[in-house]
Amino acid sequence: MKTTCAALIALSVVGGAAAFSAPRSGSKGTGEGWLKNPSAPVNTEASMKKTLAKSLEGAEFQKRLSLLGSTGSIGTQTLEIVDACPDNFVVDALSAGNNAELMAEQVMKYSPKIASLATEAAANELKERLEGAGCKNMPEIMFGDEGILACSTVDTADTVVTGIVGAAGLKPTIEAIKLGKDIALANKETLISGGPVILPLVEKYGVNMLPADSEHSAIFQCLQGVPEGGLRRVILTASGGAFRDFSKDELFKMCEEDPRAVQAKATTHPNWDMGAKITLDSATMMNKGLEVIEAHYLFGASYDDIDIVVHPQSIVHSMVETQDTSCLAQLGWADMRLPLVYSVSWPHRLKMPVQAT
Repeated sequence: MKTTCAALIALSVVGGAAAFSAPRSGSKGTGEGWLKNPSAPVNTEASMKKTLAKSLEGAEFQKRLSLLGSTGSIGTQTLEIVDACPDNFVVDALSAGNNAELMAEQVMKYSPKIASLATEAAANELKERLEGAGCKNMPEIMFGDEGILACSTVDTADTVVTGIVGAAGLKPTIEAIKLGKDIALANKETLISGGPVILPLVEKYGVNMLPADSEHSAIFQCLQGVPEGGLRRVILTASGGAFRDFSKDELFKMCEEDPRAVQAKATTHPNWDMGAKITLDSATMMNKGLEVIEAHYLFGASYDDIDIVVHPQSIVHSMVETQDTSCLAQLGWADMRLPLVYSVSWPHRLKMPVQAT
């Protein structure tokens, strides 16, 4: 915890007290590079009113979910949230890769209207498995891009959880937005590859773009109650990835002597349970660069007003600095279900099982 406290103190001193005598670097108070209408419901008078109105509705709500990437780490953890809060969530559509076995189990348990897999062969296997299991509520079984789009646009769902990897999430997200569906965004490539397209659509159709990864959820939570113009800068934390404790010479030696070990290390995160691509991107720190772009489009901060600090413990998930130089941080377990549950229940706080220490 000493490193955690030291990091917070350092950030407060560097970005806090010093700012009283001089403007911050980056936009320097001019607002240059800031987005007027970010994709997340923050930093505007309209978003503040919307948050208050939804908060006053109470937590006895029911949302209908379409889950893209249901057999991956995001998908399975989202379904754990559904299990923990069965009165709050109904699953209307599931899409995944080629894991027909796990998809069949999910269909039997959650009875979605549509189930889609990546290939026709996987879809046929799913149908056979469901028939063999005596499925009484057979979904419409689809495959490929058409199936993903059908899941993202199913008429009864009000929230789409985008847990698929890469730019494949862009088109289904756009189509869901056009139908007025909220987006629980676990696919950062959507904003990275299509931010200038997504932002005007979010504004036009009045949907909520709700971050579902740990750092951006932390920032989003910190910004609840911060008025328009109150944000000074965003501070993303980074675990440092799988190679954070290796020197350059140690890593080069390991690459030469045991490249298989390097590969295994790169796909095993020291703190988080995530998919293979994001774990590898974390090991190379590429993921943090992508998260800076995502933060820009989600919260409107200029790139010069988004900073990164390495925090190996992954306790502080990210921070914001407000105009009065206060630093607000969100802390929690290294558990993806925490940001996921907030993305599908915002602005409410649903009771979840406590993680054992």
